[in-house]
Amino acid sequence: MIKVLIVDDSKVVQELMEHILTSDPDIRIVGIASSGKEAIKLTREKRPDIITMDFHMPDMDGSDATRTIMETTPTPIIIVSGSIGTTDIKHSFDLIESGALAVVLRPPGIQHPGFNNARKELIQTIKLMAEVKVVRHYNRKNKVSLKSFVIPSENELKRELKLVAIGASTGGPAALQKILSGLPKEFPLPVVIVQHISSGFLAGFVQWLSISSGIPLQIASDGEKIKAGTAYMAPDGFHLGVQQGLVIMLSTLPPENGLRPSVDHLFRSVAQVVGKNAIGVLLTGMGKDGASELKGMRDSGAITIAQDEESSVIFGMPGEAVKIGAAGHVLPIDRIAEFLNELVKSKE
Repeated sequence: MIKVLIVDDSKVVQELMEHILTSDPDIRIVGIASSGKEAIKLTREKRPDIITMDFHMPDMDGSDATRTIMETTPTPIIIVSGSIGTTDIKHSFDLIESGALAVVLRPPGIQHPGFNNARKELIQTIKLMAEVKVVRHYNRKNKVSLKSFVIPSENELKRELKLVAIGASTGGPAALQKILSGLPKEFPLPVVIVQHISSGFLAGFVQWLSISSGIPLQIASDGEKIKAGTAYMAPDGFHLGVQQGLVIMLSTLPPENGLRPSVDHLFRSVAQVVGKNAIGVLLTGMGKDGASELKGMRDSGAITIAQDEESSVIFGMPGEAVKIGAAGHVLPIDRIAEFLNELVKSKE
């Protein structure tokens, strides 16, 4: 039985959420909070397995409530957003930065034709995220890993690098923010990214990420020539790959690992086109998407990096990569940008 705490100041939304969650026999609602302060109190008293969190609330907003909960009573938190408007999505990703795991769109009214699909997605997300073992590691904005810095090998420093490919899923938004904010505006390589994210949130996510990114960030377009010092994000519903001449190739080929875009698809194309001149980075995420093709990248001579377990929200994807020998380096998230900068110093 999954114990859920609902946090929303709207009585109508509370009733909708209650209706949705009580429809599943595996879920039990242990409390409903109408404010951030009440959410903190009920989390401490009821010890829910997961919290559904809104942003706009009286006395303390969702971001401050999330940060406090993650510092005092670490609990998986998902943001249930009522809007995909730019401002609301930015607020949602502020909660991600504070420690929330994922953001999903709140199901529409019961009479809406899309209600059942949205209800199933919300329940599935709650069940998956309830299994995540969160710890007190979100109050670490200025915390630096105590692990010593890993210096690239002579062989890695000498090669002619052309591209960085990054894959991420659950926990990825905050991890990507950490990496991209650590890259200088004169970073000499293009960066291509697949981030698993709920449909409808990508544009707002890219805008949120752009605020702290050291390099320009945009959603990838088919046939676009990839430019150095720019990051490209896979669009909703399309696989992202690269073809000869470093040109973006989008496709609607079947999902891989149940996903489109798929990290495996990206890494496979990079291994084929860029080979030893590429860098592959696999970040936090549930499942194993990207692991086997990161191994393909390493086998083709590329430099490969997996995020370490301690700094990962979920060690599924990078953990699988480590297990099969796909990762040449296993690094904490606050060291990856530094390592990338070391690799390209002589190319700037």
